[in-house]
Amino acid sequence: MTIILYGGPQTRASMPRWYMEEMGIAYELVELSLAEGQHLKEDFLSINPFGKLPAMKDDSVVDANGQPLVLFESGAILLHLAEHHGNEVKRPYDRSLISQWTHFANSTLAFAIFVPDQKAKTLPRLLTQLNSEIAKGYFVNNKWGAADCAISSYLAYIKLFFPSEDLSAYPSVEALIQSTRERPSYKKIMGIG
Repeated sequence: MTIILYGGPQTRASMPRWYMEEMGIAYELVELSLAEGQHLKEDFLSINPFGKLPAMKDDSVVDANGQPLVLFESGAILLHLAEHHGNEVKRPYDRSLISQWTHFANSTLAFAIFVPDQKAKTLPRLLTQLNSEIAKGYFVNNKWGAADCAISSYLAYIKLFFPSEDLSAYPSVEALIQSTRERPSYKKIMGIG
């Protein structure tokens, strides 16, 4: 079995990469330089015709012709990894919750963090609710997994991209960001001391 993750610095490949490190899933990383346009070269466009990172090839899952599964989008990759390699999906209920949280992170939460008018208007409400959700424990089956990876990654981005952002009104969010930044696998893939 070979999983190849295509990524590069400052891409969302950090999410599936962090997940695989945490879960002990073997993978090969192919780093592409956005600055050099490697993601727009024909060999990578055969993997992801949109030229975006991350993308993944997994030869343990094949189509009717024996061709390996190729996915793009960090959320789709996380969901696939959770179901086929992370042993997280025991029933459709699990898959649905993981899908909900990864979609929330990649769309609603990301939009609220990075779109300036949404940051002021929407982010405080989302952080208030997330603060309550985080206080309950892990997002799915009371165990760290793909949903936690997605949510934690985006919350940690707040302090990465906006270090002076005051999150003191959300103590559970702050604690999650801090504990995320202290995880050895997260430090490894983010290049943190």
